[in-house]
Amino acid sequence: MLSSYVLFCNDRKLYTGCTRSLSDRLDRHRRGSVPATKNRRPVELAACFGFPNVYKTFEFEKYLKTGSGRAFQHV
Repeated sequence: MLSSYVLFCNDRKLYTGCTRSLSDRLDRHRRGSVPATKNRRPVELAACFGFPNVYKTFEFEKYLKTGSGRAFQHV
């Protein structure tokens, strides 16, 4: 299953991404292998949303990066 996910980073900001393998991707974030979060560790999974296809996954990640998507994350 494909997932869109939100991480809570050490800088108290959120990071949003999507992946085919959430456990592998989280491991890469935690090891510092992802440039966008390397200097923002430790990271903690705040939310995860599963989707049946790539299109829906990327659309939801895109939504989470909009103003209303950011408001949704802080509810």
